[in-house]
Amino acid sequence: MPTRIPTGWRVCIDYRKLNTVTRKDHFPLPFLDQILERVAGHEYYCFLDGYSGYNQIEIAPEDQEKTTFTCPFGTFAYRRMPFGLCNAPATFQRCMLSIFSDMVERFLEVFMDDFSVFGDSFQDCLSNLTK
Repeated sequence: MPTRIPTGWRVCIDYRKLNTVTRKDHFPLPFLDQILERVAGHEYYCFLDGYSGYNQIEIAPEDQEKTTFTCPFGTFAYRRMPFGLCNAPATFQRCMLSIFSDMVERFLEVFMDDFSVFGDSFQDCLSNLTK
């Protein structure tokens, strides 16, 4: 297990076998050039990172056993979505677009766990951040 100094242990699981038998979610991720085109031309930008974003999405109880792993400390299963699952990016993108549907393309862009808020003035950008 690799360690990360500020937060302690970081668990990395090899889900390649699970991913090969998983039905793929083909929810489209946005094209970065289209996001940049919509953001361009605004005076103020704020870029945010959805800290541990995937871990905010619950895994259905009947699917948690599929994430089981064993390490020197015991056997565990995730209750929330870890990185490494093939459908994690699509699932997270779908959730974020659903949550922020009234804001996306108006003053907010979402690319997985990265968010861009923009406005034509500082006050406008700040106001958009509070929404």
